Amino acid sequence: MLTIAFIGFGNAVVNYHLPYLERKENIRIKSIYRREEDRIGDTEREGWYPSIQFTTNLQEVLEDSEIELVVICTHVDSHTEYARKALEHNKHVLVEKPFAATVEEAKEIFDFAASKGLIAMANQNRRFDGDFLTLKKVIESGVLGQIIEIQSHYDYFSPQYINKGFGMMHGLAVHTIDQLYSLFGKPKKIHYDVRSVYHPGESDDYIDIDFHYGQLKTTVKCSLAVKINHPKFVVHGDKGSFIKYSSGHQQKNENGPTKVSFETEEESNWGTLSYVDTNGVEHQEKVKSEVTDYGILYEKLYQSIKQKTKKPVKDEEVLAVLQILNDGVNSAKNANYETENL
Repeated sequence: MLTIAFIGFGNAVVNYHLPYLERKENIRIKSIYRREEDRIGDTEREGWYPSIQFTTNLQEVLEDSEIELVVICTHVDSHTEYARKALEHNKHVLVEKPFAATVEEAKEIFDFAASKGLIAMANQNRRFDGDFLTLKKVIESGVLGQIIEIQSHYDYFSPQYINKGFGMMHGLAVHTIDQLYSLFGKPKKIHYDVRSVYHPGESDDYIDIDFHYGQLKTTVKCSLAVKINHPKFVVHGDKGSFIKYSSGHQQKNENGPTKVSFETEEESNWGTLSYVDTNGVEHQEKVKSEVTDYGILYEKLYQSIKQKTKKPVKDEEVLAVLQILNDGVNSAKNANYETENL
């Protein structure tokens, strides 16, 4: 049994962690730490989880000998502080993305964890999105031949939420950048088109980043001003193409614990695959969607802690993605500054 505790009790914990852990027989959630100020007017939700101990005493969690893993789900500016405290008390740590505010902070935590023989890892759970798992399945099948281009979209139509501040790189693009980086690793060249349509030099509401791998180019696009639904993934190879719309997320519940479905999504949203086989025969097929299951990351982390297997999310991947995020923000600042001064 792996006994864990959470630091934080926000949207991520309620919707992307707890629902996927409730059926894990080898993982027990013992406690959740919340700051006293965060509980004001928000204690009713705690009653939804009668088997979990809620506390405002962080030391109580850190000194609990039963707890082996601390999951940190707070704002990024406190990730490093909480991670270090947990490691100092000989706890493994799983930290929400982005793992840290800077590459330097992330390196510090990884090095400290290694010095104590502990695991510090980023919660890159979106590698287990159903649509991304479906994409991987198609690529690994080889039917598309040599992959030439992959487009990944994470778009909304919410222009009313476009404000000053650099949050979209770290809030949205971090997911899709990590997904593609986990497939192909370090690119030979990166081209950034990150800027603000509404607040030049002060925001990152438009993201278009190309990663070049020789003949292969992958593209991550994020925008809050896309009105027509666009495929989540578009893939072109020299033998065919594949398109998959987003599988979306579970239905959030405002009146009780969020429940998730592990059933395959409706066939109407399965991916479309068109290719020519080795005999020259054309195929047009629907590709059955894989199921989103963020619990898979916990299973792999469990094996890393208990059986000393390699971490499912590598340190070098986290550091590389953080560098890309920070370079993207800098690109937005510089590009918009130049535009303003033309």
